[in-house]
Amino acid sequence: MARSSKKGPYVDPRLLKKISGLRPGAPAIKTWARASEIAPEMVGFAFAVHNGKDFIEVRVTEEMVGHRLGEFSPTRKFTKHGGKMQRDIEAGAAAAVPAAPAKK
Repeated sequence: MARSSKKGPYVDPRLLKKISGLRPGAPAIKTWARASEIAPEMVGFAFAVHNGKDFIEVRVTEEMVGHRLGEFSPTRKFTKHGGKMQRDIEAGAAAAVPAAPAKK
């Protein structure tokens, strides 16, 4: 459910405080505030957003304003579909590709 429009967007005040003294292009700011919306003041900064295991670096651009920081730090890792049959198909495809000639 969306946040009430009378309340305004949720932007973590600690993030705004951290970027107020920095210049764009500074090292990434570590944060666990995945629910924080990206404000126009954040454009040009890099954030290291926690995904539950690691920190994923997110560089904020103008197109990201209005989205949440957590949208750009996926929490699930996709492994591939298939099992034994899929491995056989991939092994056959790798064997069919000829090796590149070595340069002199």
